[in-house]
Amino acid sequence: MEILWILIAACMLTMALGPWVMRRRRAGIQLAEPGAPDAADPAEYGFARQEELDVRLPGPDQDLLDVLDVVQATQEWRAAAQLLAGTPKEGELRWQRVQAFAGAASLELAQRPGVGGAWLRKWRSESPKDAGAAQVHAEFLVQQAWRSSSAGQDDFRIILEEARAVCAEAALLAPGDPVPYIVELAVARGLAYPHPEFEQLWAKVIDRAPHHMGAHLSALHYWCEKWHGSRTLADEFATSAAARAPHGSLLAALPLFAVYEHMPDIVLVTDFHRTMVVSRALEGALHAVHSARPDDPVLAHVRHLLAFFLVRAERWSEAMDQFVHLDGFVGALPWTLSQDPAEQYAIYRALAVAGYEANGGNPATLPR
Repeated sequence: MEILWILIAACMLTMALGPWVMRRRRAGIQLAEPGAPDAADPAEYGFARQEELDVRLPGPDQDLLDVLDVVQATQEWRAAAQLLAGTPKEGELRWQRVQAFAGAASLELAQRPGVGGAWLRKWRSESPKDAGAAQVHAEFLVQQAWRSSSAGQDDFRIILEEARAVCAEAALLAPGDPVPYIVELAVARGLAYPHPEFEQLWAKVIDRAPHHMGAHLSALHYWCEKWHGSRTLADEFATSAAARAPHGSLLAALPLFAVYEHMPDIVLVTDFHRTMVVSRALEGALHAVHSARPDDPVLAHVRHLLAFFLVRAERWSEAMDQFVHLDGFVGALPWTLSQDPAEQYAIYRALAVAGYEANGGNPATLPR
């Protein structure tokens, strides 16, 4: 019986991948050994080498990178406090910097148990009324829970309960700042807040930042089928947010994230990535990218997911356009779900280059 199940699984995998592989063979895209004469070389397009890709951030933030270098080299927190104090509380940038500081401390602790991330502990103890420190601490606890525990386990819940308490403290320290409530959205997902309780929390977020893309992405996770909602609820949440998004807002790309969250592990439908649902979400995201400010902090997040879908849809030229804007940073979905985000990104980038060249493109024809 076990052999029978293995054979059935193998047949399903062949059915799923067969058309995809055959299309690439017909288009002239085939695997080649590195250095082979016919191998497409991403370096010819000025792309960074895989080992040079920065997995910490989705896109450039030189001020943040400079401060992270100082903090991690000296284990002194004051540069981080100064940067957050000068970052507007109502925008996306503050939320991203809070996540980055928390992620850096969490990764340090994972690499050096009991020692790493000491600067965050000093920051909290030496400046207990610093709202930025409380926000980073709350996000750090959230990341620790997801990094080191399994959802539903006792230690997972204990860490998230502590995070909820720190969120409440952070909210008292900065009443108008949406970040403590955005952090709590992940707590709500992990602790399975009932829908009415989650909606009360969401009301606090949108009262302070009605068009905050990072907050909407976090809330979307809660409404997904794999957590506490359904495909329908997630789609309704995403399409409603996109419909009321002001011009220039990247919320118009939210339906593409909803599609991604509900993608099947094995796609059994031929040309799934060219279906009406995916195509409509792609067009919405492309429109959002073209309408957004070039310095929008969330722009890179949307471009990363666009690159993933455009490669899968074999829209090579549009995919290459995303990689040109992104290259150098890979700290975003979908790459961060991989054990090696840089490798996963590099594979898709190489596919885009190969597809682009198989259809007549070359470095000289790629717009910059």
